[in-house]
Amino acid sequence: MDPLRKIYADKPMAYFANARDAEVVPLLPRPAARALELGCGEGATLARLKERGLVGWAAGIEIETSAADRARPYLDQVVTGNVESIDDALIPRDLDLILCLDVLEHLVDPWRVVHRLARRLTPGGAIVACIPNLRHVGTLLPLALKGRFDYVESGTLDRGHLRFFTRSSVTELFQQAGLIVRIDAPVAGKSAVLNALTLGFARDLCAYRYFVRAEKR
Repeated sequence: MDPLRKIYADKPMAYFANARDAEVVPLLPRPAARALELGCGEGATLARLKERGLVGWAAGIEIETSAADRARPYLDQVVTGNVESIDDALIPRDLDLILCLDVLEHLVDPWRVVHRLARRLTPGGAIVACIPNLRHVGTLLPLALKGRFDYVESGTLDRGHLRFFTRSSVTELFQQAGLIVRIDAPVAGKSAVLNALTLGFARDLCAYRYFVRAEKR
């Protein structure tokens, strides 16, 4: 079995069932006639976007077999497999929207994958991505004060993460594929207090994730 697939086979099914349309909608450049989600899980996010009339035809790529099977009733096409090893012919073309929500950090070579995906976009189409921020204070403090960098089941230090990103490396990830990058760094909870006290100068220490819209010229 693919080692990466083994990691996801051990995840609870709730890991694949979360609909994230509320996070995605503010980043959509326009309603998408054709959309693809990388790591679609059970298809909940694209299904919700279809219900809202924001996506027409929708496809997903999912490495975990049982999650992919659950997505099929809701999506127009589901490919089961690791995007890094599947044939190019299995990746849909002429896409207006590609979702990569907390998935690129799980890949061996996300730079190559983003480059492949960018070639599938129509002009003005976009990759919308969510990527954990390694510089978040919740990761840096245990590392700086205790020398701890402990992997967990989910979050920035998910044991399935192979790559780690900061704002600059997120920007470079999409720019190397020729895309125009916009990054949002929302803060909440205790981190929002720190961000306010520093008048926004500590935003990159307070943002747990970066939300990205990377458009094709």
